[in-house]
Amino acid sequence: MRLTSFTDFALRALMRLAGEPARSFATSEIAAEFGISRNHLAKVVRDLADGGFISTQRGAGGGFTLARPPQSITLGEVVRALEDRHALVECFRDDGGTCVLKPRCRLKARLAAAREAFMRELDATTLAECAYPARSRKAAGVA
Repeated sequence: MRLTSFTDFALRALMRLAGEPARSFATSEIAAEFGISRNHLAKVVRDLADGGFISTQRGAGGGFTLARPPQSITLGEVVRALEDRHALVECFRDDGGTCVLKPRCRLKARLAAAREAFMRELDATTLAECAYPARSRKAAGVA
């Protein structure tokens, strides 16, 4: 399975939030830490807020935090929320796609089974298990 860069960025941001769940983060801070475009991350943050994974606050002193404890968020629910609009293969599209193999294809069932195994693993993993803590100031070379 391949996740979109959008979902990859979302998982990185959530992992970082899980590392310090009581703290509020600015989009620019996480973008700089992970080398992500701030504008792209702002779109990710909006989708994460729409999905109920994070809470946002605008203005001075604003930022975003986890909306729920990291142990209550599974990677599977995040991936489903962000990847459902992207079909794994053509024939998985809502409209059935235009695959010429459809009448006699033996691959679709196996791909569906592989996707479900992948998602089962993500469903069994919480954000807390993947938390990405801040580097200590000492490890970052700051005295």
